[in-house]
Amino acid sequence: MTVLRIVANIEATDPQAALVFYGELLGLDIVMDHGWILTFASGEQQMAQVSIASQGGSGTEVPQLSIEVDNVDAVYSKAKQLGLEIVYDITDEPWGVRRFYVRDPFGTIVNILAHRDR
Repeated sequence: MTVLRIVANIEATDPQAALVFYGELLGLDIVMDHGWILTFASGEQQMAQVSIASQGGSGTEVPQLSIEVDNVDAVYSKAKQLGLEIVYDITDEPWGVRRFYVRDPFGTIVNILAHRDR
């Protein structure tokens, strides 16, 4: 048996409210729209991962999603311009990532990060 894909599902009364956050902020494309569910995706391919954590690191709460980007500073600036709630300010962490937490329209805490060695 091989896991082919892992999909995060976020409950929302109005899935269209995700367009600005996941579409405009993160640049993800809509790959499925049935009205009651929108699926966003990137053309990039990575291995399937699930993280199990007792904390989010540096004393933070555990974010529900972690999204790696190529330019975390640009996403951070755009999140501020869009007036999104920054839950944990942009920080260089001792384990080699630069990241911030932002709340999506549904209350989900999203860890936006970039590895500094890439």
